[in-house]
Amino acid sequence: MAVSTRTVVIVGAGVGGLATAAALHRDGWSVRVLEKHLPVEPVGAGISIAPNGLRALDTLGVGDRVRGLAAIHGDASLRTPDGRVVAASSADAFVRRFGDPMVLATRAALMETLLSLVPEGTLRQGSAVDVDPGDADRPASVTTADGEVHRADLVVAGDGIWSPLRRRLFPDHPAPSYAGFTTWRAVVPMPSTPLATGETWGRGRVFGVMPLADGLVYWYAAANRPAGGKHPDPRAELLSLFGGWHDPIPELVGSAGNNAILHLDVHWSDSPLPALHRGRVAVIGDAAHPMPPNLGQGGNQALEDAVDLAAVIAHHGDEVLDALPEFSALRLPRTTDVVRRSRRMGAMTQWESRPAVAVRNTLLRLSARLSPDTAIKPLDSIMAWRPFTAA
Repeated sequence: MAVSTRTVVIVGAGVGGLATAAALHRDGWSVRVLEKHLPVEPVGAGISIAPNGLRALDTLGVGDRVRGLAAIHGDASLRTPDGRVVAASSADAFVRRFGDPMVLATRAALMETLLSLVPEGTLRQGSAVDVDPGDADRPASVTTADGEVHRADLVVAGDGIWSPLRRRLFPDHPAPSYAGFTTWRAVVPMPSTPLATGETWGRGRVFGVMPLADGLVYWYAAANRPAGGKHPDPRAELLSLFGGWHDPIPELVGSAGNNAILHLDVHWSDSPLPALHRGRVAVIGDAAHPMPPNLGQGGNQALEDAVDLAAVIAHHGDEVLDALPEFSALRLPRTTDVVRRSRRMGAMTQWESRPAVAVRNTLLRLSARLSPDTAIKPLDSIMAWRPFTAA
């Protein structure tokens, strides 16, 4: 490893923050990661790691480890609530088209893998409340809630969708807005009835099912409703919404204890940041480009951010002020496009009108008959990503 006196403070120990820490540590940087809650508790039950995310993990040297610890996504179907297949996708076709499968893992397993790439003592407890972006004559700095000041050549804001650092850097930028639907998710044992992998779309409601390793299943659900509502018995609420849908959906919901069900309203940013940096600070992941979950790209884009940031900085000989404008120019158009694609997909699942839903299902069914790759073809530009290399 190259010797370097360069220091980086990364705020947030999520997927993007830990991947950035691993990438910069590999390149010889002295790394500190500030996290509000230690030990790190992975938020979310499961995660889909797409071919683009796997390439990012390959850059960190753990792509095959993740492929090995996870379940491989097989054939999947899009169904109606009564179980009729609208469109089907083939795992073999997916691999032929994109070079890798969709890998499904628990978020905890991915986080454990990323944590193994950084030295012991890298993570420090701290809640960032202010940032000074620095300039050519002085370092950047982060101030925590207890008044501690951390100075560094580079600061990385990976502190999530409600990022205090983003608000400090871009105070006039609008906050993320409610997408109009809420989500639930859980990991449960494999059901007794055959597993119908894929998604089921109803009228303003979605239920998704994905197999995990070790006989587990990750399921997620979404429904239109105003923001902020919390039911005291989420399982009962879910059964009222999805209990009449096809098997094994009722069993999957019923097998989750209330404490195991994660419930989150979905927010996204319909206005991209003017840049993904300011001074010596880079903004990544949900702090930079919060998106709806409909394409499963939130974590994958954070992984891309991490390895591209490290690669661009290395290309500029660790000169942060030269590298960060190129990082913004590289990442901002791509992440803006992925956010908007995710929102368009989410809007389609939110339709409630019976005629509109009937037309949607008919068009999807006809498209699938015309081309077996219809369901995955729109992902071409997303999955085609390759890590940054100097021209």
